[in-house]
Amino acid sequence: MHLLVVSVLLVLGFSFVMTEIVDSFSTCSSFFLNGQPPVIPGILNNLVSQDSNRYKLICQKYQNVYRFATVYDTTNKIPVFSAYRYTGSYTGRPHIPWMIEPELETTDGTMREPCVNQAFPGDYWTQTALNRGHLFPNGHAADKITAESTFTLTNTVPQYSSFNDGSWGQMEQRVKDTMETHCRDKDNADNILAYVLTGAVPSQANLLNKRVNIPSNMWTVFCCYNHGSTAWMSQAHWAENKDSNAANTINSKTMARFQEFMGNKYGPGSKLFDVDC
Repeated sequence: MHLLVVSVLLVLGFSFVMTEIVDSFSTCSSFFLNGQPPVIPGILNNLVSQDSNRYKLICQKYQNVYRFATVYDTTNKIPVFSAYRYTGSYTGRPHIPWMIEPELETTDGTMREPCVNQAFPGDYWTQTALNRGHLFPNGHAADKITAESTFTLTNTVPQYSSFNDGSWGQMEQRVKDTMETHCRDKDNADNILAYVLTGAVPSQANLLNKRVNIPSNMWTVFCCYNHGSTAWMSQAHWAENKDSNAANTINSKTMARFQEFMGNKYGPGSKLFDVDC
């Protein structure tokens, strides 16, 4: 079945990445602080999906190495969030075709569109106001191969170009600078280390190409050990996904404020990290 799907995608000219859809994030728990993924009501709890038909757990494997982790919503055809470890950054942007995940598709012998459960490159071909916004930004990858691995549509959502290239992109750079300066491995102060979660809140009915949900909000949060203060630290950012002025600044917020935001969007009971960041 899997080989047949891959063969069809190859014939249609799609690039694909051989990742792994898993039953539990225990397979790639290293991307989460203390090996504990977030708790999001109705979506994820105790390392497993709360609706395995809709929310797929992906250990993003590229060139035989796990690079990051994603919860993917096959109904909205966008990720809920991607999780990664920031350990330094690669300078440059890879030139690589956008990839899709063949394991998200099934075949029963019926003719159908090539991607039923996920976005595919053609969804973006007629758009200028929207572009593919990384959740794990390639600019936060430690090396070229990891940067390449971020170019999968299971790691992207439709973002308004002025927002993605403006205030959101500027915030990503500031967060990177903060992590470079303050975040270290608790057991080895020579190594940069931060745990990052970046996600998208789906809109009610705003769709790209009548298929792919255009998120209403984007959010990102990191937690790390600050050797300077010998304490855990965090920053959270969120903003509406809309046409925006590049001069707008997305300021950092506390974890307490972020928990309120998550509660409003996903319901009470959300918990991002298992330590007091």
